[in-house]
Amino acid sequence: MATCRHVLTTPGRGFMGLLRKIRETGRVAESAPPFPQGDTPEKAREFGDSVQVRCVDGGSCNGCEIEIAAAFNPVRDAERYGARLVASPRHADVALVTGPVTRNMAEPLRRTVAAMGEPRLVVAVGDCAVDCGEFAGGYAVEGAVSDVVPVDLAVPGCPPEPAEIVAALRRVTGR
Repeated sequence: MATCRHVLTTPGRGFMGLLRKIRETGRVAESAPPFPQGDTPEKAREFGDSVQVRCVDGGSCNGCEIEIAAAFNPVRDAERYGARLVASPRHADVALVTGPVTRNMAEPLRRTVAAMGEPRLVVAVGDCAVDCGEFAGGYAVEGAVSDVVPVDLAVPGCPPEPAEIVAALRRVTGR
């Protein structure tokens, strides 16, 4: 307890010291990378500059989910480009689908995409989502995402870099 009291009462430390440091430092953010090259899906023009994103794991190893989480963390900050994660497909404009679609996830994926309002986009994230990757021909694999639902945009990689995921979302938002 004495240590806490010492930190809070010592000049330059504690809460007031922290506020002073924040004021002196100001706002620090990396500048935005150049706008990504590539075709923008036609439906993306209808969204304006903001989309709600729902992530769906079709049966992946979770490598792509970790990279999606990194794309939305404070370092990459996909939200500053108008992409926001939502918990319900009924609120979503874009579905980020990872992994090969397993037989048990084929129908839930179809229902998730059907629950999304129109217009909607489906983005296949990772090699497994694009062409089943290492899981091609597996007994429990239904197929790639495009075999189950129509795919508008693909982000290749195993797993793709967070910057590539952000670039794909920027192509959708136009920001």
